[in-house]
Amino acid sequence: MGRGKIEIKRIENTTNRQVTFCKRRNGLLKKAYELSVLCDAEVALVVFSSRGRLYEYSNNSVKTTIERYKKASADSSNNGYFLEANTQFYQQEAAKLRKDIGNIQNENRNLMGEGLSSKSVKELKQLENKLEKSISRIRSKKNELLFAEIEYMQRREIDLQNDNMYFRAKIAENEKAQQHMSLMAGNEYEVMTSAPFDSRNFVQVNLMEPNHHYSRPDQTALQLG
Repeated sequence: MGRGKIEIKRIENTTNRQVTFCKRRNGLLKKAYELSVLCDAEVALVVFSSRGRLYEYSNNSVKTTIERYKKASADSSNNGYFLEANTQFYQQEAAKLRKDIGNIQNENRNLMGEGLSSKSVKELKQLENKLEKSISRIRSKKNELLFAEIEYMQRREIDLQNDNMYFRAKIAENEKAQQHMSLMAGNEYEVMTSAPFDSRNFVQVNLMEPNHHYSRPDQTALQLG
């Protein structure tokens, strides 16, 4: 469980007040030491208890730190006039800015058609001219954007048409190549199947029997008498 919050007021019980003083005094001295070491700051701490006892801490010297404090306080008092002048200047600037903001808000309300009852004819005419100029600039900017969009779409249309023509040409080229390949394959098959068989082109040879019909026909027979 976390430590509960206590009400910051004088502790009536003397014993409790003394115990709390000792604890918080030690914690305060510890924090002053940590601040001087971690941040390289000049720290001087002076504490008087309710009984008049003095407790102090300084990483340099309490007296030296007090003298430095007095000098800084004197310098700051001399600069009081400049601080006051700066304060007045910033207050005037803030008032001017608030006035400008109010005028801009009223002008915006008038442009929206509000708060016109107190306006004169001249003021209303000026407001009308301002609105017409604003509308003219708005229309000019709108037309500029529309023309740019139309020009972009026209270029996009031309690019798409060129891509379409390119892909159509590629498809036609592929179809023509496929038809040519099919035609060549059909011609080769027709040549192979349409050639007639001619027995005169072939010689029947019986490899199992010797061939004795190799003598010339005009050879004379040998006769015995």
